[in-house]
Amino acid sequence: MNNALESMYQLVWHLPVYSTVLAQNVRDPNIIGQMQTGFNHFIQTGQVWALLIGLVIGYMIRNLTSYG
Repeated sequence: MNNALESMYQLVWHLPVYSTVLAQNVRDPNIIGQMQTGFNHFIQTGQVWALLIGLVIGYMIRNLTSYG
């Protein structure tokens, strides 16, 4: 019994600090609203065009370098 208790104490002692957190402070729980804001920012900044151009160029390079 004593060995099991010592082993448990050693296990708890070596756990990282972030894994022992029991509660968090959430400032904005609106996850869907955050996703919508992020997507709107993605569209407004023109990053969608960079994504599409990168996909097209990557697909073309893949086809040029593949054999068969």
